Amino acid sequence: MNSPFQEKQNLIAQWAFDTRPILGRFHLWLEDVEVRWTRGEPVQEFTSEISFLNGQMERLLAMTGAVTALGTQLFGRFGAGAGLDKTGLNEVKKDADAISAYAMSESLWYLSRQLPENHAIMVCMGEGLMPKAGETPEMGSNPLLGFGRVYARPEVAHWLDRRIQRLLNEPGYEWQRFYKDLKNSGITVWGAAIDTLENTSRFAKGKETGPMTVLHLFDQPLHISRPYEGYMGNLFLPAEVVEHACRRSLLINFRTPRKLVLDAIEATYPDIQRRNIHVWTLRGSSRQGRIGSLWSQWQDMGVHLVDDDWVLPSGLNAFTESGTYAPTFRVGTWTDSAGALHLFIVDGYAASAEAMQAASLAPIMGLTASLCVFTSNFKLSYEKEQDVMLLDPDSPDFGERLRELTGKPLHEGDAATYAAMIREGRQAGIPLKLNCIEADDFFPEKKWEVLAVCGYMRPDPYSGIKGVEAVEDGVYRVCVRLSSKRGDKDITFTMRLMESMEQSRLVFNPLLNRFLAGEDFESRPVKISDSGRIRNELQTLCSEALEFIDEDRIRVHFDRIAPEVISLDKQRILKRILQWYKSHHPIWFSWLEITAAQSR
Repeated sequence: MNSPFQEKQNLIAQWAFDTRPILGRFHLWLEDVEVRWTRGEPVQEFTSEISFLNGQMERLLAMTGAVTALGTQLFGRFGAGAGLDKTGLNEVKKDADAISAYAMSESLWYLSRQLPENHAIMVCMGEGLMPKAGETPEMGSNPLLGFGRVYARPEVAHWLDRRIQRLLNEPGYEWQRFYKDLKNSGITVWGAAIDTLENTSRFAKGKETGPMTVLHLFDQPLHISRPYEGYMGNLFLPAEVVEHACRRSLLINFRTPRKLVLDAIEATYPDIQRRNIHVWTLRGSSRQGRIGSLWSQWQDMGVHLVDDDWVLPSGLNAFTESGTYAPTFRVGTWTDSAGALHLFIVDGYAASAEAMQAASLAPIMGLTASLCVFTSNFKLSYEKEQDVMLLDPDSPDFGERLRELTGKPLHEGDAATYAAMIREGRQAGIPLKLNCIEADDFFPEKKWEVLAVCGYMRPDPYSGIKGVEAVEDGVYRVCVRLSSKRGDKDITFTMRLMESMEQSRLVFNPLLNRFLAGEDFESRPVKISDSGRIRNELQTLCSEALEFIDEDRIRVHFDRIAPEVISLDKQRILKRILQWYKSHHPIWFSWLEITAAQSR
C-alpha cells in the first residue's frame, strides 16, 4: 500500500500530466492539488467522473478555470479603476475582460487538441455584448467569448465554422437545418455558455469579493442561432417548495404573485419566520423602475430583502449591485446557532447568459428555476416587461397593443425599438412564445447534462470559496469548483510561475492588447501562429466589427467600432497593425480584409 506522501505525489503527477497542454501554454508548474467533495458520494480520484466528460477532460476544464482566474487576478489590473471616472473605469474593465477572455480562449484551444476526433466545443452564449443597467453604451461590447466560437481539431472546426457562417448569413438556413446537418455529420458538439469575468466592475474597483470566471459545458449545443444578450426575469426556489405547492394545485413560476409564493414557502416550512426568509435580488436606483414593485411586495409581507451589509453563513457580506449567478449556490435552508430555520431564495432578473447558466445549475442543486424573457429597455416595471416580448412585432396592431400594455403614450421610435428587440430574440432562437421558460427550453434534446466550472479571482460570499492567494513570490493558490448532477468538487491548485512576473505578463496578454499598449510589433519576431492568434483576438476584441464573407475570410469594418468602445487613437493603431501584418505576411494573413474607417 502506498504511503499518504506517495498518494499525494501520484495525485499531483496525474493532474500535471493530464493538464500539461494548458500548464505548458502559460508556463506554469503544478506544485499541489487538493480535492474536496462538497456534494455527492466521494470516490477516489481518477477512478470515475462526475459528468458526461472523461476524467482528463474534466481536469483540463478545471485547469481552464484556474488559469483564467489566476491570469486575470495577476495581470487584469485588479483595483486600478477605483476612483476613476466612467471612461477610466471602462478602460480598466475592458483590459480585465480581455485578459480573462484570452486566458480562457487559449486554454480551450489547447484543451481541444485532446478532444475525441469527431468532437467540438461551440460557444452558444456569452456575457459582454451590451451595457447593463446603470451603464452607458460605451460600457457594453466588452471582450468576450460569444456565439459561434469553435474549439476543435482543424478539420472538425473548419466544417463547423462553415455551418455557423451559413446560419448567420444564409437566408433559409436556420437552426433546424443546422442541427440536421450536425446530426448527419456524426460530429458531436458540446455547447458552452461563458462569462469569462463575472462582476467585472467589482474587479476593476478592487472589491474584495465576487469576481469569478464561469464556464458551463453541455452535452449538446444550445438552441441559439446567433449572438444574443438580453435580460430575463428569474425566480429560484428549492424544488420541494414548488412540489409542495403542486400537490395543492398551485402553480409556482416567475409570474406567480409573490403572496402566493410566500404561502407556498410557509406551507413547506411551517416553522419559518418571515424575517428569516432572505430574498436576494439586484438592487440600486437604476433597477427601481423595473423591479421596485417586486421589492415592495416582499418588504410589505415582512420578508427580509438582502442588502450589502447582510452577513451570509459564510461570514462574508452579500452584495447586490451585480452578480446574479453565484447566489444560486446559496439557495436553500439552514439552521442558525439558535436553532432557527432560514431560507435563501433568488428573485428579480439577470442578463440572459447568467440567467441561463444559473437555470442549468438548478436541477443539479435540487432547485427549480423559472425564467421570463425581458426587453433590454428599463422603462417598464417587470409586470409589464414579462408580456412585451410575447407580442408579435409584425402584427398590424402591434403599436396599439404595445400602448395598451404600457398604459401610456409611446414616444417616437418606441414601437420600432421594442419590435427590433423582439425580432432579435426570435432570430436568435430564444423561446419567446412561452410565458415562462426553463433550462430545458434551450436544448434540442430536452434531456441534457452540464458540467459547471467556476474559477475564483476573489472570495465568493455565497459558497465561502477562497480566491487567488499568494503563497510566496511567484507561487499562488487558486480555487475552482466543478458541479454536475453527480456531485460538487472544490479543487485547490498551487501553481508556480516559471517565468519572471514581467515575462508572465506577456504570456497572459493578447498580442493585440500588447501592441495597442505600445509594444513594437514591427521588430517582434513573427510566427505563423500569430495569424491564428490575431484572428481569434479580433473575434474577442471587436466582434461587432467583423464580417465573415466566406469560408476563410474576415473583413474588419472600422466604421462599426464605436469610439467609446475602442478610442479613435487606438483604432488607428489597430488598423496600422493589421495593415502591417497583411502587407508583410500576405499568405499567412490571406484571410484578412480591412475597410476604411468613416470620418467622424
